[in-house]
Amino acid sequence: MIPAPGQTVGPFFHLGLPFDGGNELVPPADPAAIRLHGNVADGDGNPVPDALIEIWQPGPDGSVVQEPGSFHRDGWTFTGWGRAATDADGHYWFSTCAPGGSAPFFAVTVFARGLLDRLFTRAYLPSPDPADALLTSLSAQRRATLIAQAEPRGLRFDIRLQGEGETVFLSHG
Repeated sequence: MIPAPGQTVGPFFHLGLPFDGGNELVPPADPAAIRLHGNVADGDGNPVPDALIEIWQPGPDGSVVQEPGSFHRDGWTFTGWGRAATDADGHYWFSTCAPGGSAPFFAVTVFARGLLDRLFTRAYLPSPDPADALLTSLSAQRRATLIAQAEPRGLRFDIRLQGEGETVFLSHG
């Protein structure tokens, strides 16, 4: 058997993965809507213009959403899942609501050029539960890469793929 070269997960996402309203888990005009946004950067701090970010989250009451049809965007059914592509400056955004629960966070998946597989991380709300098992297992510096920053219109969560300030990524195995 002859070994084959590895393949990466991008940069061809724009061909079929983004869909209309994919980044709008709730309509931006909804009174409960917040904006979750940020930049994706490579190891040199350069923007990654062809990444794809997915989020999963519980509802505001902390319940796991059980609605079928995550691609369905009807303006009122919250499915707890969204997908956003980065723009030319490596920026992504979602219109969503704040997740509820005892240690609320967004589960985040990153697809980007040069990756052999997708990456998994979390974006915790500011002032997370100090007893959260994942956060307490990390140094303060590493923990900070998982905590979104509050802004007037919502939350900012930047993702650094490697290098100084690299976001903590989780094993999916």
